[in-house]
Amino acid sequence: MKKPKKCISVDAARKEQDEWVKTRGEDIREAEGYEDTREFWYSVDELQEYLDYVKEKSKEQGVEKPGIRFYLGAYPKTKEKKSYTTMFLSPTKEAKGETESDNEDSDPNNYEIEPYNTIGTGWPPTNY
Repeated sequence: MKKPKKCISVDAARKEQDEWVKTRGEDIREAEGYEDTREFWYSVDELQEYLDYVKEKSKEQGVEKPGIRFYLGAYPKTKEKKSYTTMFLSPTKEAKGETESDNEDSDPNNYEIEPYNTIGTGWPPTNY
């Protein structure tokens, strides 16, 4: 199998994460008063199951080119837990008409298919 076009090097990934920690990570720590999570884990089987679900539901809707958009969110703060960051996956469908462009990022969310969340996070966060 050929390596996908959008793969980046391990060094580039480390630099990107280091930049996030130096900038946004410090801001979050100062604003919230604690270090937030910054890594999320899914098993390949879980991801594949969700991707297969999105493909099947999209096909039922006549969506030919589904996609996945990743969103950051935060859990509500409770007496027992801090408001840690989370990430959820949102299905998309191809843009048509006025929203259509050459940019894949213009594809709208497909709100007829449920987003995916329940993930594991590294605590404390592990540097890449």
